[in-house]
Amino acid sequence: MIKKQLKYLLPILVPLFILLLPADSFGIAGMTLIEQRIIAIFVMATLCWILEPIPIYATSVLIIVLELLLVSDKGLWFTKQAPPEILGNTIDHKIIMGTFASPIIMLFLGGFFLAMAATKYRLDVNLARVLLKPFGQNPKFVMLGLMMITAIFSMFMSNTATTAMMLSILTPVLALFSKKDLGRVAFALSVPVAANIGGIGTPIGTPPNAVALKYLVNENSISFGGWMVFGVPFVVVMLFIAWLLLTSLFPASIKEINLNIKGRFLKTPKAIMVYVTFVVTILLWLMGSLHGMNSYVVALIPVAVFSVFKIITKEDLKKISWDVLWLVSGGIALGVGLDKSGLAANAIEAIPFADFHPLLLIVGASVLCLLMANFMSHTASANLLLPLVAALGASMHSLLPYGGEVILILAVTFAASLGMSLPISTPPNALAYASGHIETKQMAKVGIILGITGILISYAMLYILKQTSFFG
Repeated sequence: MIKKQLKYLLPILVPLFILLLPADSFGIAGMTLIEQRIIAIFVMATLCWILEPIPIYATSVLIIVLELLLVSDKGLWFTKQAPPEILGNTIDHKIIMGTFASPIIMLFLGGFFLAMAATKYRLDVNLARVLLKPFGQNPKFVMLGLMMITAIFSMFMSNTATTAMMLSILTPVLALFSKKDLGRVAFALSVPVAANIGGIGTPIGTPPNAVALKYLVNENSISFGGWMVFGVPFVVVMLFIAWLLLTSLFPASIKEINLNIKGRFLKTPKAIMVYVTFVVTILLWLMGSLHGMNSYVVALIPVAVFSVFKIITKEDLKKISWDVLWLVSGGIALGVGLDKSGLAANAIEAIPFADFHPLLLIVGASVLCLLMANFMSHTASANLLLPLVAALGASMHSLLPYGGEVILILAVTFAASLGMSLPISTPPNALAYASGHIETKQMAKVGIILGITGILISYAMLYILKQTSFFG
C-alpha cells in the first residue's frame, strides 16, 4: 500500500520540493526561475516514466502543458512577475506547441501509414511467405530466415506490430516442439530479439532514432540513406551474433520444420497502389541526395496517397499508435525546454566534464542508457538522456577527435534500443513472454549478452566510420 502511494506522490512532491528550493542551491551560477522550473518538469517526467503512475504518453502531454503554463511567453500571468534577470528566458509558446507537429512526428506518421497499408493488404504476410521459402526446413536456418524477415519489417514497421504478426505465423511451428525441447525457446525469443535489433536500421525503425534525429542537425545531419549506411551493417552483425547465441544456448531437438504460410499477393487496384507506393517511398528515402527532398517530406507522400484513394480510411486512423507520437513529442518538448531556457548549456558548464576523458564519457553515457532502457521505455530513456548528451557533445571540444557530438548521440541511441533483458523492457519482449514459451531468466541471459555485445560493436562501427570521415 505504501509503495502504491509513493508511486503517485513522488512525481508530485519531489518537483514541488525543487521549486521551493533557492535557485542557487543547484550549484549553477545565476540559475533563473525558468531553469529551476525546467528542472522540476524534468524530474517529474523522470519519475513518471520510471514509476508509471500515469501512462507514459500522458507524461509527455503533461510535459508540454506544464511548459506552456510555467515557462512559455503565454503562460500563467503570475509565473512571469519576477524581474527579467531573475525570471530568465521564457520560451516561445509556438515552439513548444510545434513539437506535436515536428518533422520527426511526420516521419513516424508516414511510417505508420505504410505499415498499416501493408498489413491491411497482406503485403507483410505474403512477403514473409515468399522470403522464408529459400531457408528450407532445417530449424537453424528457418530461424535465421525468420529473424532476417522480422528485422527487415522492423526497419519500416512498428516493432510491436511486426512481433505480433511474426508470432502469429510462428504459433503452429512452436506447437511442433515438445515442452522439453529448447528449440521452442530459441524460436520464441528470436522474434522479439530480431524486432528490437532491426529497428536500429532506419530512422523510422524505432522512436529513439527519431529522437536522435532532432539533435543531428545542420552540419551533423544524417539522411535516411546515410543512417542506413551504418544502421543496416550493425543490424546484420547483431542478427548473426544473436542467431549464433540462440542456437547455441537453446539447441533444437527436432530435425525438420515445415512452415505452412498460406496466402497470395492481392491484385486489386488498391493493393497494387500500396505495393507501388511502398517501393517508391523507400526508394525516395534512399536517394535523397538525387531529388533534394528530405526524409520528412517524403514521409508525407504515402499519407496523401493512401488518404486520397481511401486505402487508409477514417476507421483505420483510429488504429494508429497515437500514443507513440505523443510520447516522442513530449521528449522533443523536454529537449526544447532544456535548450531554450539555457539550462542544458549552463548545467554542462557547471560540471567539469572537460576533465573527463572523451571515451569515458561515451562509454558512461551509453551504459547508463542501456541500464535505463532495460527497466523503462526505450523512448523515455532516449528522451531523458539525449537532450543532455547533445548539449554536452556540442560543448566539449575534446570529443572532436572521436567524432564529436554525433558519435556520442549515436552511441546513446543504439544503447537505448539494445535494452531487452526483461519482459517489461520492450513491447516485443512482453508479447513473446506472454506466449508462455519463455522464462524470464532465459530472456535475461540473452538480453544481457546482446546488450553488452551490441554496445561494444556500436563503438567499433562508429570508430571505423569516423576513420573513413563519414561523420566529417
